Amino acid sequence: MKYSRSIARGFTAAALGVAVAFGTGPVTAAAADVPGTLSGIVLGVGAKESQRVVSWYSSSNAAQVVQVAPADHVKHGQFPKNAQTFPATVTANSVNGGFNAHATLDGLRQHTAYSYRVGSGGTWSPVYTFKTQDFRGDFDFLFFGDPQIGSSGNVAKDAAGWADTLNVALGANPNAELLVSGGDQVETANTETQWDAFLSPDKLRQYPWAATIGNHDVGGKAYEQHFWTPNTDRSSAYYNGDPSTRSGGDYWYMYKGVLFIDLNSNAYATGADEAHIGYVTDVVKKEGRKAKYTVLVYHHSIYSPADHANDADNQKRRQDFPTAFSNLGVDLVLQGHDHSYSRSYVIKNGKKANPAEQPGATQVTQGPGGVIYVTANSASGSKYYDLTDPDTSQDPNYGPDPLNPDNHWANSVENQEHVRTYVKVGVRDDKLVVQNLRSGTCAAPNAAVELGKVSWCGPNSGATPAQPVGSTVDKVVIHPYRGHGGGGSPEPGKPCWLEQPATGPGRTITTLN
Repeated sequence: MKYSRSIARGFTAAALGVAVAFGTGPVTAAAADVPGTLSGIVLGVGAKESQRVVSWYSSSNAAQVVQVAPADHVKHGQFPKNAQTFPATVTANSVNGGFNAHATLDGLRQHTAYSYRVGSGGTWSPVYTFKTQDFRGDFDFLFFGDPQIGSSGNVAKDAAGWADTLNVALGANPNAELLVSGGDQVETANTETQWDAFLSPDKLRQYPWAATIGNHDVGGKAYEQHFWTPNTDRSSAYYNGDPSTRSGGDYWYMYKGVLFIDLNSNAYATGADEAHIGYVTDVVKKEGRKAKYTVLVYHHSIYSPADHANDADNQKRRQDFPTAFSNLGVDLVLQGHDHSYSRSYVIKNGKKANPAEQPGATQVTQGPGGVIYVTANSASGSKYYDLTDPDTSQDPNYGPDPLNPDNHWANSVENQEHVRTYVKVGVRDDKLVVQNLRSGTCAAPNAAVELGKVSWCGPNSGATPAQPVGSTVDKVVIHPYRGHGGGGSPEPGKPCWLEQPATGPGRTITTLN
């Protein structure tokens, strides 16, 4: 979405007087007539609850700001004279010319609705509104896999499915506090028409998007120019490719007692996984004591159930990551890349923690070192991958589940119905609730179905009619371990792992041969 006017807006950053708290005096600056076009505005997550980051594209390198005020102080689009103003960092855009900008909004108050706009002088974007919640206590966040706008070959259809998933998910969960990405926002890294389509829903200006870089987002700077992420380490080990075009970095943020750590899993070379493990170790060492839960997010699913199950890099990550994550006390790992849904058993040190845990168990207790791995299906319907049978000729260490031989041994649930889904995570003081929910059916918008990219749709290879929007594919309540040390032994007298019987089979669809 683009906004263009020719008006006064050329003041300098030095002229900006930025107040610390809302309600202080207005900002003044010298101005010059500068034609401007603003586009790609997106609300991002900050380093903590009281921060948000706003990023956008601009045709001008004039000094720009984000103007913010409590929503009830903004009347008919007019901001009060004492509105808070945050200066933007504006840099040259290496993709399609122009410039990209970002500003961190700080000092936000809890449980408050804010209105904001970007620009300067007399050039402003439309007004958008976001809401903060209480800064402590329970909350929900939503996780989205691979919108990958453009992968069906029809950008408009992919965008329609993506917008519909956001509308469905936030219509059902209006108080969700974060939108977490599984990566692959677009099909082609530097194709701005795809980015425009991805960013077109206003929900991405109302709820903070916690970006993750996928393999289709690399090879160009657009990802990094569209999303400014907090606490980001852009050392070479967390990048990939040519320095002039690469995007990425590892980053972290703390939100209401959850330590989120986001990795650029595309940075994969000799020692790269060791570098990521080192990064996670350092962050957990410094910040982990403040956290009730630790959640990792990255693109390449190590327990993929579909096309990427036996990729060479995944085979190595299955050796590198799990023991480290268990030792660090990680609770939940969120992944994308495989365009299908899976939820692992409780995994400790790269093995099933309790061989007796049943497929599809609806209640699990992690025990020391227990980690749950989730892979998200397509949130847009642009591309689906069918589930694959375990193949020990490809990887002898990723064979069938003895309790459900159609599944890979690590996965309690594997699902593909060729319908759009999203993952809801409920963070509670004594548990995490993970739920995979349908955001669409076989009907439009569902680009892969509409364009004949798949030959069936619905549960059980299409033998069962599609279930309604909002229905549950999978749900599990995870009871965390509250002892000391991630991979150590349980405290005397405490069981290492407990589970409740399953209510149904873990796999809801078979692979077509």
